[in-house]
Amino acid sequence: MSTPQSIARSELILGGQKSGKSRRAELLARQWLAQSPAHRALLVATGQAWDDEMRERIARHQRERAARVPGLATLEEPRDLAGALARHGTPETLVVVDCLTLWLTHWLMPVAAAPEYEPNRPPAQDWQAQAALFFEAIRQTPGPVVLVGNEIGLGVIPMGREVRAFVDALGTLNQQAAQACERVTLMAAGLPLTLKAP
Repeated sequence: MSTPQSIARSELILGGQKSGKSRRAELLARQWLAQSPAHRALLVATGQAWDDEMRERIARHQRERAARVPGLATLEEPRDLAGALARHGTPETLVVVDCLTLWLTHWLMPVAAAPEYEPNRPPAQDWQAQAALFFEAIRQTPGPVVLVGNEIGLGVIPMGREVRAFVDALGTLNQQAAQACERVTLMAAGLPLTLKAP
């Protein structure tokens, strides 16, 4: 993966599983940190460990990330992305949100064991309101913001109603994120394709 020419005010990085999207976000963070000793970088992680496989996956990602970008701090925030940006966004801080897909999953398909689980909550309205707050927070954040998300709408149409609804919602969220960001990059096989540039 080549070094980016510049860091956009905001960038959405989309791709499939293991496409290199998180690596590109890390590359941007590493480049940002190298530009000035005053710069900081924060990863807002939306994933949660609800089973052994996910716990091991998160631990492995943390180890590998620490080796690749030692200066990248981590904040676990599965739901309140707008609040995370408001609290931690500064002119000197690059914020990486990884990833939008898991964030949407927490809103539309919450795990019953989660502390915030509310089976009678209307999730569709909640996630749309939260997305509006989040995209406004991106506009207000003084430093660069990098969003990572999955592009899952290129395969076969899912059989189940709930899964189809999730794919539709994610497509809508990705479109909103693309409109909100200055740059949009599609990752495939570790290679970036610029869809939108500042």
